Amino acid sequence: MELNSDFSTRVLVHSDQLEWQASPMKGVDRRMLDRIGGEVARATTIVRYAPGSKFSAHTHTGGEEFIVLDGVFQDEHGDFPEGTYVRNPPTSAHTPGSDEGCTIFVKLWQFDMADRTQFRKTMAEELAAPEDGIATAKLHEDDRETVTYSQLEAGAILTSGAIGGIEMLVIDGSVTVDGTVLAKHAWLRLPEGKALSAIAGADGAKIWMKTGHLPFAEKPAV
Repeated sequence: MELNSDFSTRVLVHSDQLEWQASPMKGVDRRMLDRIGGEVARATTIVRYAPGSKFSAHTHTGGEEFIVLDGVFQDEHGDFPEGTYVRNPPTSAHTPGSDEGCTIFVKLWQFDMADRTQFRKTMAEELAAPEDGIATAKLHEDDRETVTYSQLEAGAILTSGAIGGIEMLVIDGSVTVDGTVLAKHAWLRLPEGKALSAIAGADGAKIWMKTGHLPFAEKPAV
């Protein structure tokens, strides 16, 4: 399966307008944003766990990165409440689920295959002091990518001209980009060479962003 797999083009998905699709596990549904491959795929997805649902134990051969958007995600490593950012590197394993239900934004098979660093962060606790109405936390950085979380006051302008492409998710609030309003859970991917200018709406915005990574996008080597 290929979905939004041309990384040289601009892609905007208003994900809250998509229908939920059932996953292979009962009680776990998803909204696909981009994908290269079948059930083993380089994928970016919003996943919803119904209360009491869980996945069977599995290994993330290509790594897993996710944000908890609401509720509490759980596995044998602990509880991960709303606002948690997690990186589970290649070869890591777990049995995920949620007693109360949760929604996560998750990226699979998008790691350096040599990466073995596993961590979790509470994004709001990582924020630096605001400048020009924007407080930003650097969540992760390596030779392939930079991952940030930003909180914008109303009217603040978030910009990026990063080499290697830009990807952003509106976690809360709204921004306007190129004249289009991106509301909660809108997802935007810009190709290399395309700059970003996002103006926060009246209620401000919370933004997750990744830059530099698109040249490394490829189908899982399995």
